[in-house]
Amino acid sequence: IAHIYCEEMFGVVGENVTFPGKRGEKVMDIRWTKDKHKVAEWEEQNKPNYFGQYHDRSVLMDDGSLTIINLMKADTGTYELSYLHFGADHHLDFQLEVFDSFPEPKISCNTSSDNLVLDCTADFQRPLNYTWKLSNGWSDWRQNLFISLEKVNRTMQATCIIKLAQIERSSEISLNQCFP
Repeated sequence: IAHIYCEEMFGVVGENVTFPGKRGEKVMDIRWTKDKHKVAEWEEQNKPNYFGQYHDRSVLMDDGSLTIINLMKADTGTYELSYLHFGADHHLDFQLEVFDSFPEPKISCNTSSDNLVLDCTADFQRPLNYTWKLSNGWSDWRQNLFISLEKVNRTMQATCIIKLAQIERSSEISLNQCFP
């Protein structure tokens, strides 16, 4: 019985992406393909070989992980890692989507009854994960953050982090900016 595994990965044009391999272990006879075309391979004791547009833009590690540097829209596709480990063939599949850009979050704030309300927004075509971090060490995983006015320290900083898989961006605001 074959185990089928496919992980969604995302990248941004001009940035890098790393597909994971077999963590902490060396593997043998590594081969990466994109849409069934060779990207990179590493056989036995030889050096890694890179093919086509990946020749000067990728790095293959001995655990099977592959980093593609300076992503292009054309890198979007299905990648497969094939490798030999303890005499058995293994395959991992990844679906990479490369976006033209990834927004920085916008933070707005206002007071509502007894709370300071911080709102983090980002215009993007996919659902995002939001995280708030305050300079006092407190954090929350919502798009909107409510802080009791009694507990607001105006010197604190609030950071909103948006994330989609391994891509993230952040913005910061001083809570002092939220008061007239």
